[in-house]
Amino acid sequence: MTASAIDSATSAETVVAAMAREIEDGAVIATGVASPLAILAIAVARATHAPRLTYLACVGALDPEIATLHACSEDLEYLEGRSGEVSIPDLFDHARRGRIDLMFFGAAEVDAAGDTNLSAAGPLDRPKVKFPGVAGAATLRRWVAKPVIVLGRQSRRNLVPKVQVASTTDPNRRTRLLTDLGAFDLGAAGASLVARHPWATEEMIAERTGFAFDTVPALPVTPPPSPEHLRAIRQIDAGNLRDRLIGG
Repeated sequence: MTASAIDSATSAETVVAAMAREIEDGAVIATGVASPLAILAIAVARATHAPRLTYLACVGALDPEIATLHACSEDLEYLEGRSGEVSIPDLFDHARRGRIDLMFFGAAEVDAAGDTNLSAAGPLDRPKVKFPGVAGAATLRRWVAKPVIVLGRQSRRNLVPKVQVASTTDPNRRTRLLTDLGAFDLGAAGASLVARHPWATEEMIAERTGFAFDTVPALPVTPPPSPEHLRAIRQIDAGNLRDRLIGG
């Protein structure tokens, strides 16, 4: 792949590559429902720098082949090429025993403490809007070794001073948050901006963040996808689902 192709990497491709780089070779990774970006990042990592990762898919497959990204995380195509079967109780059992190294989580709201809301806008007894729900995230987030929260479109509506409902919380450690603008570390002591993406300025990030945060000195800029990452992203997600889920 040429240098010009690398320079043309989209914002979505840069974020997917950043997600993939969170995965170390040999790690055990799991995904839940509604996780197409996580599935893409896992497939890209396995095709490039982490060929020895182990993947537990919520569809019930151990190490399925992921030749093509599908919009539904439970598409039965993800059973193809599996080396074994993994039930939902198995997945939770592995997590509880400390056998899952990393899992990506989404959210409707996130605050500086790292609490996330997947439940509702407004009080639970009289919600204005109901969100898709927790689906096991409350326990899985605490049990996996490294939870990473991902928001495809950052705004003051989803990065808030305090979540309306604390669906998941993990007060005893810091949590990484990746958005379409940069990366934060969140926790009980507050939020820190630890990286910005090339197209985002610190001022832009502040304008689209509803909670207070500090910024690490000499703020790093997220590197572009490597040629290998970019090739894998475009091959696995030939339908450009990533562009509908990140930014915009």
